[in-house]
Amino acid sequence: MSLDGIVIRALVHELQDCVGARISKIYQPTDNEIVLHIRGQGMQGRLLLSAHPSMPRLHWTEQTWDNPAEPPMFCMLLRKHCEGGIIESIRQDGLERIVWIDVRHRDELGDFTLKRLTLELMGRHSNLALVDPATGVIHDGIRHVTPALSSYRVVLPGARYIAPPSHDKRDPLTETEARFLHTMEESSGSEAQALVNAYTGFSPLAAREIVHRAGGEGLDKLWQAFREAMLDTARHQYVPNLVQTADGKTVFSAFKLTHVTGEERIFSTMHECLEIYYRDKAQRDLVKQRTSDLHRFLMNEKAKNEKKLVKLEETLEEAREADQFRRIGELLTAQLHLLSRGDVSVRITDYYDEDQPLIDVSLDPLLTPTENAQRYFRKYNKLKNSKAAVEEQMAAARGEIEYLESVLQGLETATPRDIEEIREELTEQGYIRERGGKRGVRKKKKDAPAVLCFTSSEGIDIYVGKNNTQNDYVTNRLGQPSDTWLHTKDIPGSHVLIRSVEFGEATLHEAATLAAYFSKARESGNVPVDYTRIRNVRKPNGAKPGYVIYEGQKTLYVTPDEALVQQLPSRVK
Repeated sequence: MSLDGIVIRALVHELQDCVGARISKIYQPTDNEIVLHIRGQGMQGRLLLSAHPSMPRLHWTEQTWDNPAEPPMFCMLLRKHCEGGIIESIRQDGLERIVWIDVRHRDELGDFTLKRLTLELMGRHSNLALVDPATGVIHDGIRHVTPALSSYRVVLPGARYIAPPSHDKRDPLTETEARFLHTMEESSGSEAQALVNAYTGFSPLAAREIVHRAGGEGLDKLWQAFREAMLDTARHQYVPNLVQTADGKTVFSAFKLTHVTGEERIFSTMHECLEIYYRDKAQRDLVKQRTSDLHRFLMNEKAKNEKKLVKLEETLEEAREADQFRRIGELLTAQLHLLSRGDVSVRITDYYDEDQPLIDVSLDPLLTPTENAQRYFRKYNKLKNSKAAVEEQMAAARGEIEYLESVLQGLETATPRDIEEIREELTEQGYIRERGGKRGVRKKKKDAPAVLCFTSSEGIDIYVGKNNTQNDYVTNRLGQPSDTWLHTKDIPGSHVLIRSVEFGEATLHEAATLAAYFSKARESGNVPVDYTRIRNVRKPNGAKPGYVIYEGQKTLYVTPDEALVQQLPSRVK
């Protein structure tokens, strides 16, 4: 992982301005994250402490978090012992991925006590614990580690705090040349792996950078590259940067990456670098967690309708043979003299064919000749009537699939605040039941959902609906007859609205790019996007949310461009 001990050292160094500041509020928006609102010492902000198993991190955040109505027990404990407290120190354990935040706080008797927030940033083993530094006893942890999970240590209330094992790694900041050369000579495998195995704080990314700087010119050059990097780290001379490679992978580092080729961004602080890196990634992960049940349900419903469609196709194929049964019934009626009760088949002349061939027709031996002819007419009428019903059912199944795909697309681009709108929509449509104890009590519907609004390079507002509720609002309530409406052609996606009569090609192209980006074709190229005036768009009576029909459209072909989308100023209105 990119979040190594060197990056953490940079983060902790930048946090020294917090020493002496007060923790004014504490929230726990998710199972793994704590947000500290810090004020004082001429600064204020929200500090995120995350023990997420795949995205552990520590940085200032501008992200808006939706907090639960009932704060979790761990959050209540932190409020009791830390809210209103003064930050005494923020330290790192060597170059280990462990950060200690000591907080001085008054207890119930008014006496000052010291508590320690211990943040362990160690991948799936990450944790956040509140510890009494005087006794080493754990008050509680955001994640409990029981003896069944670890034989080395436990993280439970009342247990003694034991730091994660160091695996006998050495501190690279105090390494000597002789020991370094000996370590490299004795190691097996690659030089980069030897650095990771020998020293604390080294990620594979940092190790590969050191090896690259040495240029493969021997251990002396490797020592020089290692020593220069460690001197920069010791002096807090960092170059926070992100690099996005050609294959779409993004990495970050506290010092400049020379071995990674791609689009590079340099930041003034390590905190800003991590905020940008994790902003969308963390949000997508949170949405995925909160909508996993919805996604599974929608995929199952879609699969059911697709299976139903296959069976209906088979039934329709049979219905297409209806005319053949009518012809046989008419031929039997015309040649009844050839039939007798008890016959299992009869050979008759097919007068409908120019060559008038003889054909064999199966009969029911228990029926009279007339009854056998009538049996074929009944089959004809049954299939003829079923054909219309089957076609109607097929249209309904296709409509269901189209609707379910639109909801799934809404989940793909949803933010945490969009999730409840999608749940409410599915509840109103009868797909899921109201959660909690208020079933049957209809919620008061909001006047208008919050909609994402971009500003084009020409200063024109462009509204984007990110789910069916927002799409209905953008198209049916927000849009004026002369506004321009956009949507990907035959592809589930957002309704996009240009709120202006007059605009240039740049605005039209940017709006089309937004429509393509917020659609199922986000990863595709040359995506067709239809656009027309709002007056040409209408919602049929009884149609499901987000469904419209339109006419008079023109089509643009654009490629979704994430960089362009991020460059456009946006806000939620």
